[in-house]
Formats: sequence, structure tokens, C-alpha cells
Amino acid sequence: MRIALAQCDLRVGDAGGNARLLLTRAREAAAQGAELLVTPELALSGYPPEDLLLRRDFLDCCQQALEFLARETPLPILAGHPQQQEGRLYNAASLLRDGGVETLYHKRCLPNYQVFDEKRYFSAGARRGSFVLAGVRFGVLICEDIWCEDIAPQEYSAEEIRCMLVLNASPYHRGKPAERESLVHDRVRQSGVAMVYVNLVGGQDELVFDGASFAVDASGQLQARLPQFQECLALLDVKVEGGTACRILAPEPVPLLEDLEEVYGALVLGLRDYVEKNHFVGAVLGLSGGIDSALTLAIAADALGAERVHALLMPSRYTAPMSVEDALSEVNALGVRHAILPIDSLFDAYLEALAPIFSGTKADVTEENLQARIRAALLMAHSNKFGHLLISTGNKSEMAVGYATLYGDMAGGFALIRDCPKTLVYALARYRNRLGGVIPERVLERAPSAELAPGQKDQDSLPAYEVLDAILQAYVERGESAEDIAVQGISPTTVDRTLQMIQRAEYKRRQGAPGVRISPLAFGKDRRYPITNGFRPWAPECGQEKP
Repeated sequence: MRIALAQCDLRVGDAGGNARLLLTRAREAAAQGAELLVTPELALSGYPPEDLLLRRDFLDCCQQALEFLARETPLPILAGHPQQQEGRLYNAASLLRDGGVETLYHKRCLPNYQVFDEKRYFSAGARRGSFVLAGVRFGVLICEDIWCEDIAPQEYSAEEIRCMLVLNASPYHRGKPAERESLVHDRVRQSGVAMVYVNLVGGQDELVFDGASFAVDASGQLQARLPQFQECLALLDVKVEGGTACRILAPEPVPLLEDLEEVYGALVLGLRDYVEKNHFVGAVLGLSGGIDSALTLAIAADALGAERVHALLMPSRYTAPMSVEDALSEVNALGVRHAILPIDSLFDAYLEALAPIFSGTKADVTEENLQARIRAALLMAHSNKFGHLLISTGNKSEMAVGYATLYGDMAGGFALIRDCPKTLVYALARYRNRLGGVIPERVLERAPSAELAPGQKDQDSLPAYEVLDAILQAYVERGESAEDIAVQGISPTTVDRTLQMIQRAEYKRRQGAPGVRISPLAFGKDRRYPITNGFRPWAPECGQEKP
């Protein structure tokens, strides 16, 4: 028999629109001879629907969309959706056939870690799911079920399952596609059951779903893989040979992207969907001549098209001439619109207005931050006037230690590269230049600077970015202690100082814009630390300072 995989970009909350999209895919699949369409997890509600699931009217809309899809579909559909039953809510998959729900399965393993909060909303299912179509018995699992050792696929052998259909909304982070495939290969080896893994694609706030749906036959061979970061309808032929083993025939698997290409693709899709799904006309950003804004501009142009991207150059008395030259080179290479708005007269006006209360004080970081906030006001004015999303350009290294101005360069609706450490920013910029030179080599080579004071360099205030990023990866992503990090050859003084900056900056990060998650543990939903926090990870005796 022939089955179709609907790797769709769905919209959270738009149950009716999602049902219509699935119906379109069903008609396309039927026209190509498919006998079954398989959708991603929670396809009708979109993923993650979060507290929409607490609204009765939203659940009613999802139920109406399910009934509509069941009535109208020209072929059976295995559809993911939320389902209310006897006072409990389930993450469900229904086989829709002959105008109704023939088989219903409830997800049994509910993830409650990192970005997942499913136990907040759903009850766990208790029963196996399977159905017979064209003489083949299929099993059903939903996403986390396949990761759970308590729900090993071999439990289905008594039912003579020939092929397991796995509905997924598995968000991307670096290395995740290979992790999924490795797990599925393990499950196939354990059970001897073929597996078809259908994943969501698209951006949803800070999450990006990369698709990369795939199929592994009973022999353990990868027989199909769909593209990453693209919608796709793929057809597979499923054959039972000798009454037992299931063979899957499909076009040659699409190769996985290499690391930098994959990360860049995630950033492009995350920004594009955020702009499109939230109905912005285009995007605007401040272009400084530095590496962060240069990379952000290139991604924005690739995601939206140059005609929808606007750059504002806002030089001050501390801006080096080469910074303006490099910024102009970038806008010309990409063909984006731009304007130059010098801020010195505004800065002088602010200093004059503040003179009565600043009299007798020395210039310090206050005056530096004032420039960043003036720029933010100009950028927000542009955003308001033209309906453009303001993209802030701060990276993960800066966000971690608070090397950013609250209500200044942190202002914006979307912080595109907030989960990219500075060292990754440079690597991504070089990758983008291999596709076509748009970032001047001088931007890649010169020492980074905020240019808010004479002769300023980032490394005057921060450790070298290679050292800083190593500390961040160890402390934030792997949860290592200060002592663990120091024994890796990093100065204990540098480690302690960095951890202090990370903790002090929590209140800033809490007020920052969302941005694309590309690491296994990003600031935001992944890492939820209190702002008011007396723990001292850099101090001895369980983090408590000595009296």
C-alpha cells in the first residue's frame, strides 16, 4: 500500500486553517494513489498550543476542525489533535475514515523538561494504538513515546504490528536530527518493526521544527528522509514480505545538512515564520558595521527578501569611519533599503536635559547606554510607522553576561541570534560569505566593539569570546560547577567573574525578546532561573558566601 507523509508548517491556534491545509494535502496524496495520510503531532492545534489548551472554546474549535476533516477527506488520515474525554485532556491521534473517527490513540509518555510542559495540560494515555489498513496492521506512537523505555516497540509484537507510525512535533537543536534517527534505528533493531517518523516543520516563537521526517524498514535500513526546514508531501510504498517483515520503498533519502548550513536554515525559517505568522510587513534593524548586525542583516534578507528589510545606520561621535563604510557595503551587497540617521544632536540634547541632575558626576556607562537607548527609540519609531518587526542583534554571549543595554540594543520584537554564541556568529558569517560575499572581511577580522566610548573594545570588559563561550557551554548547557570548569584550564578568577555576570543579568534576559532556539539549552523556556536569587555558584560551601 502507499502512504503519504504530510510534513506541514502549521499555525498554532488556527485549527480551521490547519484542517484546510491537511485537507489540501489529503487531496494531493489521493490523486497520487495514496491510501493513508500521516500528519505531525497536534497538527490541528499546532504545537505547542500552551495555555490555549486551558480554553474550552479553543478545544471546541479543534473538535470542529477534526469533524470537518473527517467528513471531507478523500482518504484515511492519521491526524494529531488535542482531545477532551471524560474530563481529561489528551494529546491524541485519530484515524479518520468514512466520515468519522475509527481509531483513537492517546500519547502515553508526556515530556516535562526543557521547552516541554505537557504534564501541565495533558493526561497520559493507557492503551496501545493500532489499526489495519489494506491488510497491514500499523501501530501508533506520538513523539516522546518512542523515547520512553517503558513503551518499547517490541510490546506490539503480539499484535503483529508490521509498521509503526510515529507522529512528532520535535523541535530543532544542533545535532537533534541525527539523535532522532539513531534512536529509531535502535528501536527497529530491538523490535524488528519498521518505523515511519513524521515531524512538524516551521517556526513557532523561539522554537523551530526542522521536519526531516524519515522511514526505516524492518531490516534497519533508512529508506526515506524528507528535506529539512521545508514543507513536503512524500509518498512511501509499504510491502509486507513473507507475511512478516515490512519493506518500505521510497525515493532516495535527502542528505542531512551540515552543521552550519543547518543552523543557518533554522534561523532563516524561524525569522520568516515569525514575521509571516504575526503579519508584519517586513523587518528593520540597526546596522552598526559590526559582526552581529551584519549576520542578522544577511539572514533577514535571505528569509524575507531584500525588498522587505530595512537597515538604519545611526553613527555617533564614537563610530569609526570604517564602521559606516562596512555597513554601507553590506546593504549594497544585499540590496536592502537603508537610511543614515546620525545621533550626535540627539545625544547632546539628552545630555543637556540631564545636566541639572548629572552635574558634578563623571561620565560612565550611563552615557554609553543613553546612546543605545536613543538608537532604540529611532528603530521603534520606524517599526511603528511602517509595520516592520524590529530585530535586535545581540548574541548569546552578550545576553549571558548582560553585555547589552536594557531598552537599548535589547529593544525589539525578535532577537534572532540570541542563542548563537559569539564564536558561532563568526562561523555563520563565514558560512554565509561562502554562499556569496556580503560581509566585508574587515568586519570578520577587527576586534568587536560597541563603539559607545573612545577606543572601546568588548574584551576590555569581557573574557576572550573563545573562553567566555566555553564557560557558557559548560555552565549553562551542561550544568557544570565553577570547580568543574576551572579544572579544564580556565582561570578560576575568570570563571567566578563570568558566573557572577550571568547571575546578575537574569533580570535583563527576562525582559528580552524571544529568538530562535538552536542549542540544547537556550535562555528562556529552557532555563528558568529566579531573578531574585541568593545562590552563589562561584562561592565555596554549596554556593554560600563565608560570613
